[in-house]
Amino acid sequence: MCIFVKNIYMKKVLFAAALLVGATSANAQALNEVKLNIFNTIAIQSVELGYEHFIDTNQSIGFELHINDRFSYWRESKTEGKIRKFNTNSIAANYNMYFGGREDEHASGFMVTPFLKYRFGDYERQREIDGPMEVTDMNSFIIGIGGGYKIVRFDSFSVAPFVSIARNFSEEVSDEFMGIEVNAGVSIGYRF
Repeated sequence: MCIFVKNIYMKKVLFAAALLVGATSANAQALNEVKLNIFNTIAIQSVELGYEHFIDTNQSIGFELHINDRFSYWRESKTEGKIRKFNTNSIAANYNMYFGGREDEHASGFMVTPFLKYRFGDYERQREIDGPMEVTDMNSFIIGIGGGYKIVRFDSFSVAPFVSIARNFSEEVSDEFMGIEVNAGVSIGYRF
């Protein structure tokens, strides 16, 4: 009877140890990434912060917050009679698929990113000196797709140049600018 109890106890200990080793190995790869589009922060003073959660080694879902979001790379101006100013922010959700990355670096290589975005705020424009300030409501639902290439090192740091094209569904925005907008950038990220 004593040997039987010892065998059951040993099996439970071995099972718990195997479970612990398996859980530790499963968490060896990072499951989350935070990122910043450094290119747009420098070029147009737009802060684009992102978060990605990896579902698998080649796919993830993500969310982004764009502070001082602009329509494409439309210029702002604050000179008298040429005032053009964006007062806009946006939120976005995306699904990311990765192809052709290195085996030891998950979620790397070429990426395709369909996304949904909602921009809110307004655009102010003064066409003439001492003329009235015109305001365009920038609230719009946007759907688009992007692509790029993500380089990952040590399963901790990433650099990803990308480009995207999107369609907004606001007549007011389309009348002031156009219905199609292009965005690009270089995101740097940290995985944990």
